[in-house]
Amino acid sequence: MSTEGLSPRAATRKAMGQISGAIVGVTVVLVSVFVPLAFFSGAVGNIYRQFSAVMVASILFSAFMALSFTPALCATFLKPVEAGHHMEKGGFFGWFNRTFARTARGYEGRVAWVLRRGGRMLIIYAAIGGALALLMARLPTSFLPNEDQGTLIVNVQLPPGATTERTSAVMSQVEDFMLKQPEVSSMVSVMGFSFSGSGQNAALGFVTLKDWDERDLHTGSAQALVGRAFGALSQIRDAFIFPVSPPPIPELGSASGFAFRLQDRGGNGHEALLAARNQLLFMASQSKVLAGVRPEGLEDAPQLKLNIDREKAAALGVGFSAINTALSTSLGSSYVNDFPNAGRMQRVVVQADAPARMQPEDLLRINALNSSGKPVPLSAFTTTEWVTGPMQTVRYNGYPAMRIAGAAAPGYSTGDALAEMERLAGQLPPGFAFEWTGTSREEKLSGSTATILFAFSLLAVFLCLAALYESWSIPLSVILVVPLGVVGVALATLLRGFENDVYFKVGLITIIGLSAKNAVLIIEFAKDLHAQGKSLVESALEAAHLRFRPIIMTSMAFILGVLPLAISSGAGSASQNSIGTGVMGGMLTATVLSVFFTPLFFVLVRKMFKGSERQRRMYAHEAAEGEAPAAGEEKK
Repeated sequence: MSTEGLSPRAATRKAMGQISGAIVGVTVVLVSVFVPLAFFSGAVGNIYRQFSAVMVASILFSAFMALSFTPALCATFLKPVEAGHHMEKGGFFGWFNRTFARTARGYEGRVAWVLRRGGRMLIIYAAIGGALALLMARLPTSFLPNEDQGTLIVNVQLPPGATTERTSAVMSQVEDFMLKQPEVSSMVSVMGFSFSGSGQNAALGFVTLKDWDERDLHTGSAQALVGRAFGALSQIRDAFIFPVSPPPIPELGSASGFAFRLQDRGGNGHEALLAARNQLLFMASQSKVLAGVRPEGLEDAPQLKLNIDREKAAALGVGFSAINTALSTSLGSSYVNDFPNAGRMQRVVVQADAPARMQPEDLLRINALNSSGKPVPLSAFTTTEWVTGPMQTVRYNGYPAMRIAGAAAPGYSTGDALAEMERLAGQLPPGFAFEWTGTSREEKLSGSTATILFAFSLLAVFLCLAALYESWSIPLSVILVVPLGVVGVALATLLRGFENDVYFKVGLITIIGLSAKNAVLIIEFAKDLHAQGKSLVESALEAAHLRFRPIIMTSMAFILGVLPLAISSGAGSASQNSIGTGVMGGMLTATVLSVFFTPLFFVLVRKMFKGSERQRRMYAHEAAEGEAPAAGEEKK
């Protein structure tokens, strides 16, 4: 099946007759792998859909170019060469061709050795499958990697009732520390607001880091600065200060880590819910899996309660609307009208003077108008008392809830943290439950859909190949190769300390298609050779020899193409490292192992499931057409 000695047009025509079926098969496999990704919903579905659309469009365009434009270029630019010309060349290229030819001959001998020892190789294959199961079980899980986005957020919460002056003093200490760090470029502080809520005792700081080129991305990364800042700022006793990284997806939460909602589903009341939250926080503080577990929300604070005697108020002719108007106007403010002053309209707003509304007794001196329009002091029918109550109430899916946030301890993944929080929540008294929100909820959903995703991808590959080749055995030979690539994805991810996240799953889906692609290249030729009358072993050996160089060269090109992703740094590097490492490791094992196992699977499966006579006649007819000389050409 060599094309040496032919004219460029004849060689191109003959080569296209040989590989056009393989091109179509590879395209069908890759497209069928990525199409199911486009049908998933939610935040993870958006990531899958974008990746699916780009990959499918690129693959289809590449196949069109390979079947149309590339043959024309080959026929135009290639020059006729004599047999053995490549081996006689000097320099690096001649040495490379001779070395590769020796490697190919050695490879063919190894394949023959593998085919004679099918039972032993199946045991090795089973061991690889067991290793894959072990690796996937040990691989920590998460939703998205924590990206260094060049910014930090510092959440500051003072005790209930703290004044603005105390909050400002604490923020000054925070700013002094952060601005002294070599990685920090600037900081903006916002008073009166935080992740917990609004109030005089809350503040938020936005820290901008220097460009990635100006800092060490290991010791000066955003995550490293968060850990360093948390240890230093925890020495400030007047406030609870928590620096965090922004979430990977801004719309899903306010910070990285998990978002937990503790719910009172049994109607136990606010005090019981608060006690359950404190119990859960105490257990979380004792766990080595969790770090930085904290409540999100304003704590209960002293409140002044007004007890209104309804009967006395009614006897004095004071209604509740009048009482509400008097309190809201005196303590808040009330717009009256506008008046002209020096050519400008100015607003009239009334409010009690600050010294006249500082103590409980001051409130009792406020007057409310009765039904006759006469002022009546609140002290005539109102008493005051100090109580402790919630500053805010939170409901989640209709139930009273407490917000809790946290992260995984060093050495643990967010999946471990979620499982640990669920375990601890199971130890709470009856009537309390929990739900996840934000990125944590998406992580739980993505984990539950991963199995469905992989199953659909494999099923799509199998059915498309079955329709293309009108055979059930050929797709089975291809599908058996997939675990050989998946084991490389899991091994490379585990060795680099990465996690089973969304980008790992994208890389895994990619490797399913690329592993099947290498198998199709060999099996497509083997089935044609077998249809021509050669034995299964001869067909597998010759197909493996013919497709060895294309498989190695295309795999090397792909591995080198994703290498920049695996070693990237800076903005977005965490997601690039995750997908690049998985794809690179999967391609290495898929290439090294599949070139030996694919011929074996073809032989074993075809022996077990012999094709019908119609299929053999069809393959023989296609192979005869591929070998037929073109018009005006002599058969070499």
